[in-house]
Parts: sequence; structure tokens; C-alpha cells
Amino acid sequence: MEKIVVVIIGAGPAGLATSACLNHFSIPNIVLEREDCCGSLWKKRSYDRMSLHIAKQFCELPHMPFPSNAPTFMPRIDFINYLDNYASQIGINPRFHRSVESASYDQNAKSWIIEVKNTALDKFEFYAAQFLVVATGENNEGLIPELPGLDSFRGEYIHSSQYKNGNTFSGKDVLVVGCGNSGLEIAYDLSNSGAQTTIVSHRPVHILTKEIVLLGMLLLKILPCKLVDYIVMLLSKQKLGDISHYGLKRQTMGPFYLKQTTGQSPTIDVGAIGKIKTGEIKVFPSVMRINGKEINFENGKTKQFDAIIFATGYRSTVRNWLQEGEDLFNDSGMPKRSSPSHWKGENGLYCAGFARNGLLGISVDAQNIAKDIKLALSQS
Repeated sequence: MEKIVVVIIGAGPAGLATSACLNHFSIPNIVLEREDCCGSLWKKRSYDRMSLHIAKQFCELPHMPFPSNAPTFMPRIDFINYLDNYASQIGINPRFHRSVESASYDQNAKSWIIEVKNTALDKFEFYAAQFLVVATGENNEGLIPELPGLDSFRGEYIHSSQYKNGNTFSGKDVLVVGCGNSGLEIAYDLSNSGAQTTIVSHRPVHILTKEIVLLGMLLLKILPCKLVDYIVMLLSKQKLGDISHYGLKRQTMGPFYLKQTTGQSPTIDVGAIGKIKTGEIKVFPSVMRINGKEINFENGKTKQFDAIIFATGYRSTVRNWLQEGEDLFNDSGMPKRSSPSHWKGENGLYCAGFARNGLLGISVDAQNIAKDIKLALSQS
């Protein structure tokens, strides 16, 4: 049994940021990661053309700014390099190939007992930690909905986390389910690669540009959310037109209000709207049933597809291994309390990266957790 002050589960941006903030206070900690690298979501489960949709000043992790010459909206590879440099320069050395099997609180020892499988050596390890930080995040496991007849589909279907680029889909009829950021960008990439692309829009969305989102985030510093929402929605309509004409229902509540209250992000257009307007990308409503390669839609139409890509989000898997923490996490593995009170539980349990507020929320979580642990240690 290895004893440590703080154990952090997950070496994505949330885990790295929390470790960096603890290092800043000289608080001993270790980071356990099931994969063989930092930032595995960015390195292994993101498509090639991905970039930060939020301006870089809102995406820096604590104690290390982006290079001054970095582009405003950083490409995926640049952000990956930043994460690797962050871990190296701050002295974070995650223990890779560590899959957490269980974590429970021992009242007698006043410690979290963490059982971990070292998948590289095929052996088990045990840790006792005064504090436990869950930094596995909201995007832990790809979610594919249980559509009627999906098992009968005779083409290929994958989650967006498995999609890299459109090269292998050229000349094929491809359905993208979901019109969030991943869905719209993948549809655009597929169309550019020569695929006949259709996207399913099953719920109302806000579609903005990167520049409008940046302006909105800057205005939120000086104006009330309701006024900012009015401004950005007006600018979006002027820039993109009335998207409802093309089968995309617009949300009635403002984009920043929705983000603050539900965590639902606006969709950033990278060029797909132009292709939707010209008919290069088709928009269909919800899928009703799949039969072989035929897919029936809510509007009564039927179309054949060679492949389906599910850009349908992720789910948290915390409840699979965390045997305590009902005060912090609900049954879905997400915080019970809304931001900004979501990050702290009982008995030294914390979560980072669950605020539904991107990299900015991760930085705030990491700093709050480190300060709270420092205070707890000073009082013990």
C-alpha cells in the first residue's frame, strides 16, 4: 500500500492542471492515467481537423500561458504540444497504464483506498490517499443511443471519438447523428472529402461563429448575460441567416444563458452552414428506425446509407469504480450541485473538469481544489 497526500485520477487537462496547482503549493500528489499518454482524448479520440473553438486566452491552464505567437484558435496538434510541454515544464509525471478498479473511503484510516490495475505489468497496486481528485471529466466514454434496428445496420457505424478524417468515406453516403460542434465539423470534413453527407438535427441549437463567441465572452465581462445573448443572436442571424429554413431549429433561450444554466454549448460553424445552404450537406430530423442500410426519419422519408457517425456526446464513468461520493456525484457520474459549488465533496473528495465550462472551468476547478487542500492541511 503506497501512501500519498493526494491522488488524482486522469491525466487530461483537468488532472494536469490540478497537479500543477498542488505542485505550486508543494503538496505531494500523483496522477494515475489508464492510457499511455497525457491528454488521450485529444491525442487518440479527436479528429484531425479539430481546433480550439474558444480563443486561447480562455483556454490556458494555470501557471503556464500559451506562447505569444500561438494562433487565437489553436489547432489540435498545437494544443497537444502545449499539454506535453505543460507536464514536462511543471514536473508532472503521471503513472500511465493505471486503470482504477475501485476507490472507497476508510473511516478508520481517514484515507481513500484506491485499487488500481497496472495494465502494462498485469498486476494490482493499492494507494491510500488523504485526498482524492476525480479528473476523468465529462467526456470519458462515447455514447451511442439505442436506436431501433441499429443492430441490423449493414454498413459501418462508429462514435465520433473514433473518427479521424473523411478519406475512407469518399464516395459513400454517410449520416452524421447530432449537430453539436463535433457533428457539424465532421459533416463539413466528410463533405470536403467527397462523401454524400447528411446530418441529423434532433434538437434546437444555437449556431455561432468563433468570432461571435469570442466577442460574447468579452462582453460578458461588462454586460449582463441577457443583453450579450441578444447581441450575439442578432449577429448570428446577420452572419448566417435564418437557419430554420434549412431544417435547423434555433433555440429560444440565449446561448450564454443556456451554457451557464445547463452546460449546453452553442455550435460553432466552421463552414458547414454554407454547405447546408447549397444542399451539399442535407439536414434530416430524428431517426425513427434502421432496417439494413435503410433509415427511416421522423418526417417520413427513407434513405440508404453506407455509414453512420454518432456525434452524440459522452458519459461519465465515475460511478463504475467510485464506491463512495454520493454527496458529490449523482447516478450519472456528474456533480449533484451546479457550478460554482460542484467541485467539493466530503472526506477530501473533489472533482475537476465536470463544470461543463471547458478549459476555463478546468482552470478554476484546479485552483479551487489546490487552495482548499492547502487550507485543510494547514488546519490538520
